[in-house]
Amino acid sequence: MDIPEYMKASNWIWNPDWSAEDKDRPRVMLFRKELRLEDEPYEGRLKISADTRYKLYVNARLVEVGPSRGDHQVWFYDTVDIGAFLRKGANVIGVSVLRYPEDPAAGNHGMFRTPLPGLYVTGKIRDMAGNEYDVSADDSWKCRIDTGVTFYREEEHFAPLVIHERAAGDPELFGWKGVRYDDGPWQRAKPYRKELVPEAVSPGNLKPRNIPYMYRKKDRFRKVMDVKKTSHPREAWTAFLRGEKTITVPARTEAVVELDAGEEMTGYIRAAFSGGKDAEVSLLYAEAYVQEGFVGPELIPVKADRMDRENGHLQGYEDFYRVAGVGTEEEQEVYEPYWFRTFRFVRLRVKTAEEKIVLHGLDYEETGYPLEVATSVRTSDPSLGPIWEISERTLRRCMHETYEDCPFYEQLQYIMDARVQILYTYAVSADDRLARKCMDDLRRSQRYDGLLNCSYPNCNTNVIPGFSVYYILMVYDHMMYFGDRRLVAEHMPAIDQILHYFERHLTEEGYVEKVGGVNREARFWSFIDWADAWNDTSGMPTAGLKGPLTMETLLYIYGLQHAGYLADFLGRGEEAKLYRDRARRAQEAVRTCCIGDNGMVQDGPGIREYSQHCQVFALLTDTVDPEAGKRNLLKTIREPGYTQCTVAMRFYLFRALEKAGLYACTDQYWDTWRKMVKLHCTTCVESEAYARSECHGWGALILYELPGITLGVRPAAPGYKKVRIAPVAGYLTSAMGTVKTPVGNIRVSWKIKDGSFIMDYETPQDIEVVR
Repeated sequence: MDIPEYMKASNWIWNPDWSAEDKDRPRVMLFRKELRLEDEPYEGRLKISADTRYKLYVNARLVEVGPSRGDHQVWFYDTVDIGAFLRKGANVIGVSVLRYPEDPAAGNHGMFRTPLPGLYVTGKIRDMAGNEYDVSADDSWKCRIDTGVTFYREEEHFAPLVIHERAAGDPELFGWKGVRYDDGPWQRAKPYRKELVPEAVSPGNLKPRNIPYMYRKKDRFRKVMDVKKTSHPREAWTAFLRGEKTITVPARTEAVVELDAGEEMTGYIRAAFSGGKDAEVSLLYAEAYVQEGFVGPELIPVKADRMDRENGHLQGYEDFYRVAGVGTEEEQEVYEPYWFRTFRFVRLRVKTAEEKIVLHGLDYEETGYPLEVATSVRTSDPSLGPIWEISERTLRRCMHETYEDCPFYEQLQYIMDARVQILYTYAVSADDRLARKCMDDLRRSQRYDGLLNCSYPNCNTNVIPGFSVYYILMVYDHMMYFGDRRLVAEHMPAIDQILHYFERHLTEEGYVEKVGGVNREARFWSFIDWADAWNDTSGMPTAGLKGPLTMETLLYIYGLQHAGYLADFLGRGEEAKLYRDRARRAQEAVRTCCIGDNGMVQDGPGIREYSQHCQVFALLTDTVDPEAGKRNLLKTIREPGYTQCTVAMRFYLFRALEKAGLYACTDQYWDTWRKMVKLHCTTCVESEAYARSECHGWGALILYELPGITLGVRPAAPGYKKVRIAPVAGYLTSAMGTVKTPVGNIRVSWKIKDGSFIMDYETPQDIEVVR
């Protein structure tokens, strides 16, 4: 009798003795597949995925890391060519799988997992003689749990990463990725039956990877920052970092040194040893030297000069490793934390037991999204050059398999952050691949009420109502840069549901009612900005303690207006009119209920609290007339007492300054970034009030401002069918550069001479230019 298809084995495998204890903690599972090629390899392409993460090795060499982040609806697989890593004779394919528990609090927040831990592999290898070797996952694969690796929460209350390790070398696993290793004691993997891996849901709902693979590039630490405790001079440690010599730490002693990568970095750490049984090695990762004392409600360490080792100290997250002592000079014991680390400085601490240890190397592989920056701009203000440099690095470090708010603390794709990061990406590279994935991710996060999760992929629910509007702006931006009608049409139902949520929550007067509050105290979080005056309300204007927020109505208006443009693009005139009519009614409600006696827009209806934010968005949405908007904005710049836009909201402040003819005022706001450079930041900080994160994507503002405003190159019609070249000089006297666009490179140069504005530009042929 034939076995029904659903009863047959799938190509998903796992450990047959997976226990309840294993399910409840992060675990690393190791898999091996041995094979012998009769001739030289010809091709070797396989498909691979895992729940939760995999690292694929062939003959002890790391080939690829994946899969791309999915969720409960979509799971991704990678197609990997391993041919270049194979050889005639004995070969071994090794896969290390990191499995997080289903409980979101017990693992990384940004990595979904399903009830089914597993490794998926399909593929065949062919050699030059035409022989085929099936390497698909089945019971010919061997497996074993690496019980020597445990993962711990990096913070007591909020731990979104859970990537840092307490690990111990295991002599029984030494060399497990290589062909000489004996896996005889390992268990045979157990394939899941197909009925246990339904193709309708994750992880069975496999889709091909839709973004490029992350790059990996070997690199070394630049220098020794400080020698805290060691018998070796600084020069010896410097030679060690260069790979020119080893360092021996005698038995029953301790060595502590602090190393500098030269810049904020995301990379896979690698440490190599010989000897040193039971030595304790710790690696502390830090973004900066911090001072004594704390600021803000979350007690963020005080920061000054980021390289001030004399008055400061390193503070960050650590990995701990106990050395097995099995390494030799020829075949060293290697510790490589599973996930990439974010660091600028690393403190290495080695404490030996009864045996000396020889350190053979400590380096890393830089990793990230393969962003190709092709835009360059030079201006009359030389201080903007270093700002561009730290901003470009910021964007790079906040791009991996998703956009990230910050690589050090959360690695989560927040909607508000990602909207501007995507615009920065378009402006410097015209690359929309990660943006497309971002929009798809966010659309899948939509709730029953129409709102999106404020960050996604995210195993946890966290809703900031206003953030859903920034998703609408993302789709609008993509329309203007790339003109993809199918993409816009796919996202319009989600956009409509977002706007319906706000419509259902309008008061009788016509503005948005109170829909959120302080983080962790209300159903939803009404975050607007990390303004200093709003620290105690977790970024919510304090008017929100008394009632509705005007900003949430202004965001609703902004979303309606942009949805109208999207509907026009799709030829849906009636829908566009409906959106605009609703926007006009909400504008009238703001004019009637939210403007004070001083003519300024209040933070809440009838509440005499005023912020720069409300004046900015009232101007951008045409809720106030241009002259009143300009006058109100100038008050917030020139007069004290108005809550200011921080780094998070400067993009929108700059749009308002541009619209009001006040772009020269950006000079004073660039001082925030000039200060970062002066304090030796190598990336853009999260907030000037208290810089928790040293690298926050929204801070890379200059990547949009210089090409888009200073050179004035922006799309004037969907899909860049027309290009606008309209430089805004502001306080500058000259600028020149090349802007990468979806229709090709555009070169612009201009200068102000004897009071006259002189401009020259060059565009690809057949592009209509609007001035």
